[in-house]
Amino acid sequence: MKTKAAILTELNTDWKIDEIDLGDPVAGEVQVRLAASGLCHSDAHVVDGSSPIPILPVLGGHEGAGVITKVGPGVSGLEEGDHVVLAFIPACGTCPSCAKGLQNICDLGAGLLTGQAISDGTFRVTKDGAPVVQMCLLGTFAPYVTVHQASVVKIEKDIPLDKAALLGCGVSTGWGSAVDIGNTRPGDTVVVAGIGGVGINSVQGAAHAGARFVVAIDPVEDKRKTALDFGATHTYASMEEAAADIADLTWGAMANTVILTMGVVKGEYVQQGLSLTGKGGQVIVTAMGPYDQVATDLNLFELTLLQKRVQGAIFGGVGPRTQIPKLLNLYRSGALKLDELVTRTYKLEDINQGYRDMAEGKNLRGVIIYGDDDY
Repeated sequence: MKTKAAILTELNTDWKIDEIDLGDPVAGEVQVRLAASGLCHSDAHVVDGSSPIPILPVLGGHEGAGVITKVGPGVSGLEEGDHVVLAFIPACGTCPSCAKGLQNICDLGAGLLTGQAISDGTFRVTKDGAPVVQMCLLGTFAPYVTVHQASVVKIEKDIPLDKAALLGCGVSTGWGSAVDIGNTRPGDTVVVAGIGGVGINSVQGAAHAGARFVVAIDPVEDKRKTALDFGATHTYASMEEAAADIADLTWGAMANTVILTMGVVKGEYVQQGLSLTGKGGQVIVTAMGPYDQVATDLNLFELTLLQKRVQGAIFGGVGPRTQIPKLLNLYRSGALKLDELVTRTYKLEDINQGYRDMAEGKNLRGVIIYGDDDY
């Protein structure tokens, strides 16, 4: 079928609305009519080349939810009419990583930026006969997607799809960074540096887990104010500004956990975060940096003698099939805020304005809403 989409044809240019050809599902795949797609900073990493894409064009978007319209051969547990969230990391359930309980780093993730379909290694999206890479094997900047069942999580139909879409990346990643891989416990002090679509969910996750102090750090004043509504107890414009007060609050013990969730992480931020942690503390690096950045500031004397840790995290350290249903149940109970996360909604044609708003610090999460005129 032909459908419109937001594609990137050259690095460091705007997304272009154009027509693409979308293939029908083959074995193990489904086609989904999307209701919404989140605008995540990871797609901006594609635009500036920080995340390497082997070929262009690329169809952006990796945070979406919708309704299954077609089912390919051999698909189990999914059928037409099911409501689903698309997870940016596939989870097959059978590879060595999944078998060890690490579905968030499923071996199928090796092909996330190639655009080559899991089922057969070909491209499900083309333009004028040439392949188009689907971001994270999804490509949610189009009203229809054809994806592998490993990237699909079925949800109950009472959840609004435009809110459920946020679980495909930002909410799950942020919440898990604090609660799961971050292992926040009652009475902890947790610092979240970078209050965007991921960091704001680390804030509410840490608060939910019982942290005594939740310190939100961001240079944008409106984001700091919003963080208070999501459970932050203190806010600061920078890690340097926060240091003395964290020492006072904790009687010198400092933070148990510092979570780095800024739009682009830099090497010097790791040591800044580590300096805010106490003995046995940890820095969770959730934010992405350029793929070729290898230099990181790290005081090895401090790391060893104070037994601190630096921990990477993807999808919050939890598999999507576990995390997404759990968080949706918390949403039902009122313990997880989703509606309040969406700062602005956009039509697909306004995607570049959405990313400008993100760059200017105006949004927690911008969301593309697909209407009847998109199909």
